[in-house]
Amino acid sequence: MIIGVPQEIKDNEYRVAMTPGGAAQLVDAGHTVLIQRGAGVGSSFPDERYAAVGATLVERASEAWAAELVVKVKEPQEVEYELMRPDLALFTYLHLAADEALTQALLTRGVTGIAYETVELPDGHLPLLTPMSEVAGRMATQVGARYLERTNGGRGKLLGGVPGVRAADVIIIGGGVVGTNAAQIALGMGANVTIIDRDLERLRTLSEILGGRLTTLASNPLNIAEAVSRADLLIGAVLIKGAKAPLLVTRSMITTMKPGAVVVDVAVDQGGCIETTRPTSHSNPTFLVDEVIHYGVTNMPGAVPRTSTYALSNATLPYIARIAELGVETAIKEDPGLALGVNTHRGEITYSAIAVR
Repeated sequence: MIIGVPQEIKDNEYRVAMTPGGAAQLVDAGHTVLIQRGAGVGSSFPDERYAAVGATLVERASEAWAAELVVKVKEPQEVEYELMRPDLALFTYLHLAADEALTQALLTRGVTGIAYETVELPDGHLPLLTPMSEVAGRMATQVGARYLERTNGGRGKLLGGVPGVRAADVIIIGGGVVGTNAAQIALGMGANVTIIDRDLERLRTLSEILGGRLTTLASNPLNIAEAVSRADLLIGAVLIKGAKAPLLVTRSMITTMKPGAVVVDVAVDQGGCIETTRPTSHSNPTFLVDEVIHYGVTNMPGAVPRTSTYALSNATLPYIARIAELGVETAIKEDPGLALGVNTHRGEITYSAIAVR
């Protein structure tokens, strides 16, 4: 199979969809791997590393997109829509529930769009979303701590405080992979952490494994409102598989937050779970609502591409290898979990949560 890896063009996106090691494995199996020149530079993989393992370097994005299977990190940008075609299989993060324009582009061009974020294991876990959720969760706390600094417009609070001075209050909406990783970092930095989730068993598990200064709360509007009002850092970490995130924090709740408090909505690429958030970029990451700093970057892990590329490639490579070995249609038929990753096919939406808006 011919597999194409174009350079990512989203704002300050430095990840690449395949490491030289991954390319070597596919080339050794008899496949052709097309790497657009410069695609790996942001992750510290020079072109020579790919060439040394037998990958074919191509100059233009259109050459990489001409492959049978294109693997990316982030969803196609508008200027890439014209490179899509009916016989193309695209394997990447898509997040279509919050992106009607891209959904329509995939349908119009008849692309088989396989979304990392909806591929499942038999136990329901999302193996290709998990590594980037881990990165984003850990980054959310780091980012929040940075913007709480007065020099960045925040309240001027140290997340962990010092002896005799109260630590910051970190409120996390959602106790999944993102929320757990955000809590681990926040607790490690000495903050007072509250996780809110509707799954009581999950809260019991988190209480057992994290302990310390962690408080757990059952999710309901009153508990959320009270917690938001005292938050120095509010992290949105809600996920519904493949669907648009529910709005759990309202504008009226945000108005109760202290000036200089910080909101980081990691769910923003699925529409966000906080009413006042909107997508932002690494080059213009924040905005103010009622004197509260909002951070809504949709590709947070792109800021740590070396870590993120390795983590993502570790998870995606077995699927890419199987698709290359069997072909797209057969691989999908033989793996029900991969089949759940198919969001569009031959002009049709094939994932129900995307069709419901």
